[in-house]
Amino acid sequence: MSDHAKEAVKTTYLSILGNLVLAALKFTVGYFGNSYALIADAIESTSDVFSSFLVLLGLKYSSRPADENHPYGHGKAEALITFCVVGFLVVSATVIAYESIEHIQTPHKIPESYTLIVLAGIVIIKEVFYRVVSKKSEDTNSSSLKADAWHHRSDAITSGMAFIGISIAIFFGPGYETADDWAALLASGFIIYNAYLIFRPALGEILDENLHHEVVEKIRVIARKVPGVIDTEKLHVRKSGMKYLVDLHLTVNGDISVTEGHDIAHDLKDKVQLEMPEVADVLVHVEPHHLANL
Repeated sequence: MSDHAKEAVKTTYLSILGNLVLAALKFTVGYFGNSYALIADAIESTSDVFSSFLVLLGLKYSSRPADENHPYGHGKAEALITFCVVGFLVVSATVIAYESIEHIQTPHKIPESYTLIVLAGIVIIKEVFYRVVSKKSEDTNSSSLKADAWHHRSDAITSGMAFIGISIAIFFGPGYETADDWAALLASGFIIYNAYLIFRPALGEILDENLHHEVVEKIRVIARKVPGVIDTEKLHVRKSGMKYLVDLHLTVNGDISVTEGHDIAHDLKDKVQLEMPEVADVLVHVEPHHLANL
């Protein structure tokens, strides 16, 4: 397992532990504090635990080296796990929305004021979790870890909505008991939107969409530094797990030997992988310069 994969796995363990503790806290305070918004929050945190376990399994599987049956490695498994995480988000949002509507229609007590203190703390903690996990997702180039980070952000949003709803219920008193339920319903909409933001890039990864323009430009810059390289024509990049696979057409002097062209191609591949450790492989097709200009 690579250093990036190990770092991603450690971060996922942190997410699992944090979600377990917060889910128990939210459910306890929500139950005794008469707040369904907090209980809804607990439901989401519980689903986060299961989704983080999926992320953990996906990271470990996708980091397996290439083998005879998987010559390109197992990286695509990470995007598939991201789809599962999105599914958990959608299910959580649906359950929260359904239960919120049920509670809106059922008379109940105004939430206890101490639930606000708990919610304020949860919002801060979850935002910190989001920033830490999001930073790790950028460092490791992990789409599933990014999805896990958005779980924390959606949790912070849900808790923030609950804080507003409970504040309204407490401040305005009788007749506003359902304010936190409406807040939970609104939060479910935010969760669905976040699910889409996670789903879209993962789908692009599965379909090998042309999304990695910065990586392409960086490779072209590196190529221009390699002796014997005249230009790079076609340059396609696709993401597989935390790594990139590169296909490029390289133009060299058409009068040199096949061996010399082969050596230039290898020099280019070695330099790209040296300066960009996130690139797992580079497949180079050599074009003679005089043909490229026809």
